[in-house]
Amino acid sequence: MSHSRRSFLSGRALVSDIETAPPRPGSAPLLTVTREAMAGEFEVDLNFGQYPEGAEAALAALDEVTRLEEKLSVFRPKSTISYINAVAAYEPVPLDGELFELLRRCLEWERETQGAVDITATPLWRVWGFARREGRVPSSAEIDDALKTVGSRFVVLEEADRTVRFLKPGVELNLGCVGKGFALDVAADHLRRRGIENFLMHGGLSSVLAAGRQEGLRRTKTPDNGSVSGEGWKVGIAHPMHPGKRLGELALHNRSLGTSGTRHQYFRYRGKRYGHILDPRNGRPAEGTISVTVLAGEAATADALSTAFFVMTPDEIAALLERRREDDLGVILVRTSEKGNGYEITRFGNTSLENTGRRV
Repeated sequence: MSHSRRSFLSGRALVSDIETAPPRPGSAPLLTVTREAMAGEFEVDLNFGQYPEGAEAALAALDEVTRLEEKLSVFRPKSTISYINAVAAYEPVPLDGELFELLRRCLEWERETQGAVDITATPLWRVWGFARREGRVPSSAEIDDALKTVGSRFVVLEEADRTVRFLKPGVELNLGCVGKGFALDVAADHLRRRGIENFLMHGGLSSVLAAGRQEGLRRTKTPDNGSVSGEGWKVGIAHPMHPGKRLGELALHNRSLGTSGTRHQYFRYRGKRYGHILDPRNGRPAEGTISVTVLAGEAATADALSTAFFVMTPDEIAALLERRREDDLGVILVRTSEKGNGYEITRFGNTSLENTGRRV
Protein backbone atom coordinates (compact mmCIF):
# COMPACT_ATOMS: atom_id res chain seq x y z
CA MET A 1 0.00 0.00 0.00
CA SER A 2 1.61 3.27 -1.11
CA HIS A 3 0.66 6.61 0.37
CA SER A 4 2.51 9.88 0.51
CA ARG A 5 2.22 12.16 3.49
CA ARG A 6 0.09 14.51 1.40
CA SER A 7 -2.66 11.89 1.21
CA PHE A 8 -2.86 12.24 5.01
CA LEU A 9 -6.14 11.91 6.89
CA SER A 10 -8.47 10.52 4.22
CA GLY A 11 -10.69 8.74 6.74
CA ARG A 12 -9.92 5.08 6.04
CA ALA A 13 -11.60 2.25 7.93
CA LEU A 14 -10.14 1.32 11.31
CA VAL A 15 -8.56 -2.12 11.45
CA SER A 16 -6.16 -3.42 14.10
CA ASP A 17 -3.94 -6.48 13.71
CA ILE A 18 -1.58 -8.12 16.17
CA GLU A 19 1.11 -10.51 15.03
CA THR A 20 4.51 -11.85 15.96
CA ALA A 21 7.11 -10.81 13.41
CA PRO A 22 9.85 -13.33 12.57
CA PRO A 23 13.25 -12.30 13.89
CA ARG A 24 15.74 -10.59 11.62
CA PRO A 25 19.29 -11.90 11.57
CA GLY A 26 20.94 -10.91 14.85
CA SER A 27 17.70 -9.77 16.52
CA ALA A 28 14.87 -11.19 18.63
CA PRO A 29 11.24 -11.65 17.46
CA LEU A 30 8.84 -8.72 17.66
CA LEU A 31 5.25 -8.20 18.71
CA THR A 32 3.67 -6.04 15.98
CA VAL A 33 0.36 -4.17 16.27
CA THR A 34 -1.02 -2.36 13.21
CA ARG A 35 -3.97 -0.19 12.29
CA GLU A 36 -5.16 1.58 9.16
CA ALA A 37 -5.29 5.32 9.85
CA MET A 38 -4.45 8.63 8.18
CA ALA A 39 -4.40 7.11 4.70
CA GLY A 40 -1.77 4.55 5.63
CA GLU A 41 -0.80 1.86 8.09
CA PHE A 42 0.41 2.71 11.57
CA GLU A 43 2.56 0.08 13.24
CA VAL A 44 3.92 -0.46 16.74
CA ASP A 45 6.79 -2.94 17.21
CA LEU A 46 7.72 -4.23 20.67
CA ASN A 47 10.33 -6.72 21.79
CA PHE A 48 8.36 -9.96 22.05
CA GLY A 49 7.68 -10.97 25.65
CA GLN A 50 9.29 -7.89 27.21
CA TYR A 51 6.04 -6.26 28.32
CA PRO A 52 3.16 -8.49 29.56
CA GLU A 53 0.61 -5.80 28.66
CA GLY A 54 2.44 -4.63 25.56
CA ALA A 55 -0.31 -5.45 23.06
CA GLU A 56 -2.93 -3.66 25.15
CA ALA A 57 -0.67 -0.61 25.50
CA ALA A 58 0.05 -0.58 21.76
CA LEU A 59 -3.66 -0.73 20.92
CA ALA A 60 -4.33 2.15 23.30
CA ALA A 61 -1.53 4.14 21.66
CA LEU A 62 -3.11 3.55 18.25
CA ASP A 63 -6.41 4.75 19.71
CA GLU A 64 -4.63 8.09 20.13
CA VAL A 65 -3.84 8.08 16.41
CA THR A 66 -7.52 7.44 15.66
CA ARG A 67 -8.53 10.28 17.99
CA LEU A 68 -6.19 12.69 16.25
CA GLU A 69 -7.41 11.65 12.81
CA GLU A 70 -10.96 12.47 13.86
CA LYS A 71 -9.79 15.80 15.24
CA LEU A 72 -7.40 16.96 12.51
CA SER A 73 -8.77 15.53 9.27
CA VAL A 74 -9.79 18.03 6.61
CA PHE A 75 -11.80 15.18 5.07
CA ARG A 76 -14.09 14.86 8.10
CA PRO A 77 -16.79 17.54 8.11
CA LYS A 78 -17.11 17.41 11.91
CA SER A 79 -13.39 17.58 12.70
CA THR A 80 -11.99 20.52 14.63
CA ILE A 81 -9.88 21.57 11.64
CA SER A 82 -12.90 21.54 9.32
CA TYR A 83 -14.78 23.72 11.81
CA ILE A 84 -11.86 26.15 12.03
CA ASN A 85 -11.69 26.40 8.24
CA ALA A 86 -15.41 27.18 8.07
CA VAL A 87 -15.58 29.73 10.90
CA ALA A 88 -12.21 31.32 11.74
CA ALA A 89 -12.42 34.02 9.05
CA TYR A 90 -15.53 35.37 10.76
CA GLU A 91 -14.93 34.84 14.48
CA PRO A 92 -12.22 33.49 16.81
CA VAL A 93 -12.37 29.73 17.39
CA PRO A 94 -11.48 28.39 20.87
CA LEU A 95 -8.85 25.64 20.89
CA ASP A 96 -7.77 23.03 23.40
CA GLY A 97 -4.19 23.12 24.60
CA GLU A 98 -3.04 20.28 22.35
CA LEU A 99 -4.19 21.87 19.09
CA PHE A 100 -3.15 25.39 20.10
CA GLU A 101 0.39 24.19 20.75
CA LEU A 102 0.51 22.23 17.48
CA LEU A 103 -0.62 25.26 15.46
CA ARG A 104 1.87 27.45 17.29
CA ARG A 105 4.67 25.06 16.34
CA CYS A 106 3.49 24.93 12.72
CA LEU A 107 3.58 28.71 12.43
CA GLU A 108 7.01 28.70 14.05
CA TRP A 109 8.29 26.19 11.47
CA GLU A 110 6.85 28.39 8.71
CA ARG A 111 8.74 31.41 10.03
CA GLU A 112 11.94 29.45 10.67
CA THR A 113 11.99 28.11 7.10
CA GLN A 114 10.91 31.47 5.65
CA GLY A 115 7.72 30.00 4.25
CA ALA A 116 9.07 26.70 2.90
CA VAL A 117 6.53 24.69 4.92
CA ASP A 118 3.07 26.20 5.25
CA ILE A 119 -0.14 24.72 6.68
CA THR A 120 -2.21 27.24 4.68
CA ALA A 121 -1.04 26.02 1.24
CA THR A 122 -4.24 24.11 0.33
CA PRO A 123 -5.34 26.71 -2.29
CA LEU A 124 -2.13 25.99 -4.21
CA TRP A 125 -2.59 22.25 -3.97
CA ARG A 126 -6.14 22.68 -5.26
CA VAL A 127 -5.25 24.88 -8.23
CA TRP A 128 -2.64 22.34 -9.35
CA GLY A 129 -5.26 19.58 -9.23
CA PHE A 130 -3.56 17.50 -6.54
CA ALA A 131 -6.54 17.79 -4.18
CA ARG A 132 -8.53 15.62 -6.61
CA ARG A 133 -5.51 13.65 -7.86
CA GLU A 134 -6.09 15.17 -11.29
CA GLY A 135 -2.93 17.10 -12.02
CA ARG A 136 -3.12 20.19 -14.19
CA VAL A 137 -0.82 23.12 -14.96
CA PRO A 138 -2.53 26.33 -13.85
CA SER A 139 -1.95 29.73 -15.36
CA SER A 140 0.29 32.25 -13.63
CA ALA A 141 -2.81 34.28 -12.81
CA GLU A 142 -4.40 31.27 -11.09
CA ILE A 143 -1.26 30.70 -9.03
CA ASP A 144 -1.06 34.36 -8.05
CA ASP A 145 -4.71 34.29 -7.02
CA ALA A 146 -4.18 31.19 -4.86
CA LEU A 147 -1.16 32.79 -3.19
CA LYS A 148 -3.39 35.61 -1.92
CA THR A 149 -4.66 33.34 0.88
CA VAL A 150 -1.42 31.44 1.61
CA GLY A 151 0.83 32.38 4.51
CA SER A 152 1.04 32.43 8.30
CA ARG A 153 0.43 36.19 8.23
CA PHE A 154 -3.25 35.37 7.78
CA VAL A 155 -3.43 33.15 10.89
CA VAL A 156 -3.63 34.76 14.33
CA LEU A 157 -3.21 32.74 17.52
CA GLU A 158 -4.31 34.54 20.68
CA GLU A 159 -2.55 32.97 23.64
CA ALA A 160 -4.53 34.89 26.25
CA ASP A 161 -7.85 33.27 25.33
CA ARG A 162 -6.35 30.37 23.32
CA THR A 163 -8.14 31.04 20.04
CA VAL A 164 -7.35 31.06 16.34
CA ARG A 165 -8.75 33.40 13.71
CA PHE A 166 -8.09 34.13 10.04
CA LEU A 167 -7.55 37.64 8.71
CA LYS A 168 -9.42 37.00 5.46
CA PRO A 169 -11.87 34.50 3.93
CA GLY A 170 -10.38 31.71 1.85
CA VAL A 171 -7.62 30.81 4.29
CA GLU A 172 -7.54 27.08 5.10
CA LEU A 173 -5.51 24.92 7.46
CA ASN A 174 -4.23 21.48 6.46
CA LEU A 175 -1.84 19.65 8.78
CA GLY A 176 -0.86 17.01 6.25
CA CYS A 177 2.81 17.95 6.44
CA VAL A 178 3.02 17.15 10.17
CA GLY A 179 -0.03 15.03 11.03
CA LYS A 180 1.50 11.56 11.01
CA GLY A 181 4.60 12.64 12.86
CA PHE A 182 2.55 14.45 15.49
CA ALA A 183 0.37 11.36 15.91
CA LEU A 184 3.50 9.26 16.47
CA ASP A 185 4.75 11.70 19.12
CA VAL A 186 1.43 11.57 20.98
CA ALA A 187 1.18 7.78 20.72
CA ALA A 188 4.77 7.43 21.94
CA ASP A 189 4.01 9.57 24.99
CA HIS A 190 1.11 7.24 25.76
CA LEU A 191 3.39 4.18 25.58
CA ARG A 192 5.94 5.79 27.88
CA ARG A 193 3.23 6.59 30.43
CA ARG A 194 2.34 2.89 30.37
CA GLY A 195 5.93 1.96 31.19
CA ILE A 196 6.89 0.92 27.64
CA GLU A 197 10.43 2.17 26.99
CA ASN A 198 11.54 0.10 23.98
CA PHE A 199 9.44 0.41 20.82
CA LEU A 200 9.47 1.33 17.16
CA MET A 201 6.54 3.10 15.50
CA HIS A 202 5.76 3.69 11.82
CA GLY A 203 3.24 6.19 10.46
CA GLY A 204 2.67 5.05 6.89
CA LEU A 205 5.74 5.02 4.68
CA SER A 206 7.02 8.46 5.63
CA SER A 207 7.31 8.74 9.42
CA VAL A 208 9.19 6.67 12.02
CA LEU A 209 9.80 7.05 15.76
CA ALA A 210 12.19 4.84 17.74
CA ALA A 211 12.59 4.59 21.51
CA GLY A 212 15.06 2.46 23.41
CA ARG A 213 16.47 -0.57 21.66
CA GLN A 214 15.59 -3.74 19.82
CA GLU A 215 16.70 -6.81 21.71
CA GLY A 216 19.49 -8.80 20.15
CA LEU A 217 20.44 -6.15 17.60
CA ARG A 218 24.21 -6.22 17.25
CA ARG A 219 26.29 -3.53 15.58
CA THR A 220 27.46 -4.39 12.09
CA LYS A 221 28.63 -2.42 9.08
CA THR A 222 28.45 -3.56 5.49
CA PRO A 223 30.13 -1.06 3.15
CA ASP A 224 28.89 -2.94 0.08
CA ASN A 225 25.22 -2.09 0.59
CA GLY A 226 25.44 0.82 2.98
CA SER A 227 23.77 -0.92 5.91
CA VAL A 228 24.59 -0.10 9.49
CA SER A 229 23.04 -1.18 12.75
CA GLY A 230 23.82 -0.55 16.38
CA GLU A 231 22.13 0.52 19.59
CA GLY A 232 18.49 1.17 18.78
CA TRP A 233 16.19 -0.12 16.03
CA LYS A 234 17.19 -0.99 12.49
CA VAL A 235 15.39 1.24 9.98
CA GLY A 236 15.76 1.16 6.21
CA ILE A 237 15.47 4.22 3.97
CA ALA A 238 13.78 3.50 0.65
CA HIS A 239 15.64 4.37 -2.51
CA PRO A 240 13.66 7.08 -4.34
CA MET A 241 14.99 6.06 -7.75
CA HIS A 242 14.88 2.27 -7.49
CA PRO A 243 11.64 0.78 -6.06
CA GLY A 244 12.28 -2.17 -3.79
CA LYS A 245 15.82 -1.08 -2.99
CA ARG A 246 17.24 0.95 -0.13
CA LEU A 247 19.63 3.84 0.15
CA GLY A 248 20.85 2.09 3.27
CA GLU A 249 19.95 1.31 6.87
CA LEU A 250 20.62 2.99 10.16
CA ALA A 251 20.12 2.32 13.85
CA LEU A 252 17.51 4.75 15.15
CA HIS A 253 17.79 5.32 18.91
CA ASN A 254 15.49 7.76 20.75
CA ARG A 255 15.08 9.62 17.50
CA SER A 256 12.56 10.13 14.71
CA LEU A 257 12.73 10.08 10.94
CA GLY A 258 10.59 11.80 8.33
CA THR A 259 10.83 11.45 4.56
CA SER A 260 9.30 13.56 1.79
CA GLY A 261 9.30 12.62 -1.88
CA THR A 262 7.19 12.73 -5.03
CA ARG A 263 7.64 9.20 -6.34
CA HIS A 264 3.98 8.30 -5.77
CA GLN A 265 2.20 11.58 -6.54
CA TYR A 266 3.00 13.43 -9.74
CA PHE A 267 1.71 14.00 -13.25
CA ARG A 268 3.27 14.67 -16.64
CA TYR A 269 2.29 17.43 -19.01
CA ARG A 270 3.95 17.92 -22.39
CA GLY A 271 6.79 15.68 -21.33
CA LYS A 272 7.55 17.44 -18.05
CA ARG A 273 7.10 15.82 -14.65
CA TYR A 274 5.30 17.80 -11.92
CA GLY A 275 5.51 16.53 -8.32
CA HIS A 276 2.88 17.17 -5.66
CA ILE A 277 5.18 18.98 -3.21
CA LEU A 278 4.69 22.67 -3.93
CA ASP A 279 6.85 25.57 -2.83
CA PRO A 280 4.48 27.83 -0.86
CA ARG A 281 6.75 30.79 -1.54
CA ASN A 282 6.14 30.82 -5.30
CA GLY A 283 3.22 28.41 -5.75
CA ARG A 284 5.07 25.99 -8.03
CA PRO A 285 6.33 22.40 -7.72
CA ALA A 286 9.83 21.99 -6.36
CA GLU A 287 12.49 21.12 -8.92
CA GLY A 288 15.76 19.26 -8.54
CA THR A 289 14.98 17.44 -5.29
CA ILE A 290 14.07 13.75 -5.41
CA SER A 291 13.69 12.97 -1.71
CA VAL A 292 14.59 14.35 1.70
CA THR A 293 14.96 12.38 4.93
CA VAL A 294 15.26 14.27 8.22
CA LEU A 295 16.39 12.84 11.57
CA ALA A 296 15.13 14.72 14.62
CA GLY A 297 14.18 14.24 18.23
CA GLU A 298 10.45 14.47 17.52
CA ALA A 299 8.54 12.96 14.61
CA ALA A 300 6.50 16.11 13.98
CA THR A 301 9.71 18.11 13.60
CA ALA A 302 11.16 15.53 11.22
CA ASP A 303 8.00 15.62 9.09
CA ALA A 304 7.76 19.41 8.97
CA LEU A 305 11.42 19.92 8.10
CA SER A 306 11.50 17.17 5.47
CA THR A 307 8.66 18.99 3.70
CA ALA A 308 10.44 22.34 4.01
CA PHE A 309 13.83 21.01 2.94
CA PHE A 310 12.30 19.48 -0.19
CA VAL A 311 11.76 22.99 -1.59
CA MET A 312 14.81 24.67 -0.02
CA THR A 313 18.26 24.88 -1.58
CA PRO A 314 21.18 22.95 -0.06
CA ASP A 315 22.66 26.24 1.15
CA GLU A 316 19.40 27.18 2.87
CA ILE A 317 19.26 23.76 4.54
CA ALA A 318 22.85 24.06 5.76
CA ALA A 319 22.17 27.53 7.18
CA LEU A 320 19.12 26.34 9.11
CA LEU A 321 21.00 23.37 10.54
CA GLU A 322 23.78 25.69 11.64
CA ARG A 323 21.23 27.80 13.53
CA ARG A 324 19.88 24.66 15.20
CA ARG A 325 23.12 22.83 15.97
CA GLU A 326 21.97 21.98 19.48
CA ASP A 327 18.99 20.01 18.13
CA ASP A 328 21.15 17.23 16.64
CA LEU A 329 19.33 17.25 13.31
CA GLY A 330 20.40 15.10 10.38
CA VAL A 331 19.44 15.31 6.70
CA ILE A 332 19.87 12.93 3.76
CA LEU A 333 19.17 14.87 0.56
CA VAL A 334 18.80 13.19 -2.84
CA ARG A 335 18.85 15.56 -5.82
CA THR A 336 19.24 15.24 -9.56
CA SER A 337 22.85 15.64 -10.62
CA GLU A 338 24.01 18.88 -12.18
CA LYS A 339 24.35 17.14 -15.53
CA GLY A 340 20.80 15.82 -15.24
CA ASN A 341 21.75 12.22 -15.99
CA GLY A 342 21.69 10.76 -12.48
CA TYR A 343 21.43 11.73 -8.86
CA GLU A 344 23.64 12.73 -5.98
CA ILE A 345 23.23 12.18 -2.26
CA THR A 346 24.32 14.75 0.32
CA ARG A 347 24.33 14.39 4.09
CA PHE A 348 23.98 17.24 6.57
CA GLY A 349 24.33 17.11 10.33
CA ASN A 350 24.15 13.91 12.36
CA THR A 351 23.37 10.89 10.18
CA SER A 352 24.71 7.36 10.49
CA LEU A 353 23.78 6.12 7.03
CA GLU A 354 26.76 4.57 5.30
CA ASN A 355 27.74 4.71 1.63
CA THR A 356 26.03 8.01 0.75
CA GLY A 357 27.46 10.87 -1.27
CA ARG A 358 27.80 8.73 -4.39
CA ARG A 359 26.93 9.79 -7.91
CA VAL A 360 25.32 7.13 -10.07
